[in-house]
Amino acid sequence: MVKKTKKRAKLAKKTTKAKNTNYTAKDIEVLEGLEPVRKRPGMYIGGTDVHAMHHLVSEALDNSMDEVVSGHANKVNINLIDSTTIEISDNGRGIPVDKHPKFKLPAVEVILTTLHSGGKFSNKNYQTSGGLHGVGISVVNALSKKLDLEIARDKKFYTQTYSRGVKKNKLKTISRGSIKKGTKIKFTPDDEIFGKENFDSSIIYNIAKAKAYLIPNVEINWSCPKNLVKKKIPTQDRLHYARGIHDYLSALVNPNEPIFDEEFYFKTNIDDEGNSIEGIINWFDAIEPINQSYCNTIQTPLGGTHENGFKNGMFKAFKDYSKIKFERKASQITQDDIFGSSASILSIFIENPEFQGQTKEKLSSIEPGKKIELKIKQLFEQWLAKKTKTAEQLFYYAFNRSQIRLQNKSELAIERQVKRKKITLPGKLADCTISGNKGTELFLVEGDSAGGSAKQARDRQTQAILPLRGKILNVISASKDKINANQEIIDLIQALGCKRGDNYNSKDIRYEKIIIMTDADVDGAHIATLLMGFFYNEFPKLIDDGQLYLSVPPLFKISKGGKIFYAVSERHKDDIVKKEFKNSENIEINRFKGLGEMMPAQLKETTMSPENRTLLKVQIASKDKKKTKKSVEALMGKKPELRFKFITENSKRVSAENIL
Repeated sequence: MVKKTKKRAKLAKKTTKAKNTNYTAKDIEVLEGLEPVRKRPGMYIGGTDVHAMHHLVSEALDNSMDEVVSGHANKVNINLIDSTTIEISDNGRGIPVDKHPKFKLPAVEVILTTLHSGGKFSNKNYQTSGGLHGVGISVVNALSKKLDLEIARDKKFYTQTYSRGVKKNKLKTISRGSIKKGTKIKFTPDDEIFGKENFDSSIIYNIAKAKAYLIPNVEINWSCPKNLVKKKIPTQDRLHYARGIHDYLSALVNPNEPIFDEEFYFKTNIDDEGNSIEGIINWFDAIEPINQSYCNTIQTPLGGTHENGFKNGMFKAFKDYSKIKFERKASQITQDDIFGSSASILSIFIENPEFQGQTKEKLSSIEPGKKIELKIKQLFEQWLAKKTKTAEQLFYYAFNRSQIRLQNKSELAIERQVKRKKITLPGKLADCTISGNKGTELFLVEGDSAGGSAKQARDRQTQAILPLRGKILNVISASKDKINANQEIIDLIQALGCKRGDNYNSKDIRYEKIIIMTDADVDGAHIATLLMGFFYNEFPKLIDDGQLYLSVPPLFKISKGGKIFYAVSERHKDDIVKKEFKNSENIEINRFKGLGEMMPAQLKETTMSPENRTLLKVQIASKDKKKTKKSVEALMGKKPELRFKFITENSKRVSAENIL
């Protein structure tokens, strides 16, 4: 084997040497015109997949939007003709058709067939534009099986056809005296490059919609055949948004409601050269951060210096303001604490932007980023000083997020314990014997006495019992430190075997059902409420998954002779006496003072056996979660005056009859 390997190595060496020897000047290729694009399309549009194919649409659309931004057009039409052909037109100036002084060809032909050609390398024709590399429309032409061009300019109408970057005819003037102006480009991406990929109407429609949001004075008309409609995209639509990015933000976060009443909106120049910025940000409950940024209407999904400048400016202004108003507390807050559940839109218009790559997904221009940071810092400082109430709310929002983040360090010990393979269960937990969580139940029981009865009554295979010592901590009004130091809560978290809050994973929980089982009295209801508050605050996703239940234990035992019934309330008891015993005498009625007084057999029969028991599923009202949160905070939060107000306003509606 060794000898063979050596022989092969020698042969490989000889082969390599032979190849190098034959390497001469004739092996040097020079790719002219649009050949480089067709040879290496990935260098220009990022690949040859469906994403790259839609990038051609963006390049063509950007040319029309540049005319809009420069003030020479106000209408753009996008017509998806079929799955592989699209037509984009505008009412701008029309691409120049006069002869280029150097190439002695019509200017439009130079633009369509020559890389790095166009009118956007200086600011003579466009103050700001998206297509600054001079390759956009020529790349579209190079990678199109067919491209039809129409230009209306100087009261004349011109047409020309291309195929794979090569003109099929000379520029024709087909009519005169027309007052119409603008450019229309219809193209079909080359199947030799993109294979059998088709246009996605939803992608193109959303690209157009974003452009319309950014430029309130533009009207983008969309049309698409019915058979190409995807994701409820209309066949025809007029995209025009008078409120611009205000409408855009509302559409992005719908149906989520903002946490604060005031949004931070700005629109201003960042220097004396006319470079400008517009943006909006607000904060929303329980959403992942949404950051949409654009440069000269070009979306920058990977962000860049403009996003960094925006966030840095806001953060510095916030820190300076908070240090004055709230002293040392501000030092704990990071950018992530501020922008954690925010939604923002940022749009800038600058001269000569520099992007990372031809696909323009990230802005790399250094100087605009610095200017944006200084301007945003100034504007946000003014906003905080003016909107004092919202500024205070924002501070405590960010501060609370920082506390949760910092508290994660102290929670590591608990989290290590709740990992499935290395779990340390609380000593008072009577766990079930079955492996896995399918069909399993964890009963949270009030006190050791009831816990003892429940342990005897349970199905050992599937039912676990965790006795709790009286009333647990009200986590709605407690600090994180206090919550994490509470032994009852630690025991409960250990028993569940999963992480809290945003780190919750339904696959980790050790039980299929969590059942709160308390006495059928006021104290029992109070404990049940505190437990529901705990799960609402720490494990909301568990509730959303339908895993939290309330048991309904009996309050009365009614018997006569061999007949035995159980009632859960006074009214239920009276109904049973009337119906089952016909109000006869010598009926024995026993009231249970608590679960601990019930014999294990009775507890099993009435409350724990799946065949006979009644369970109430705990759910959060999905229609108005904001209202639910407000109610929970009012009734269980840190402000007793809100509870007093609720009691005084609603006490007249409560009677002994509807309590029972």
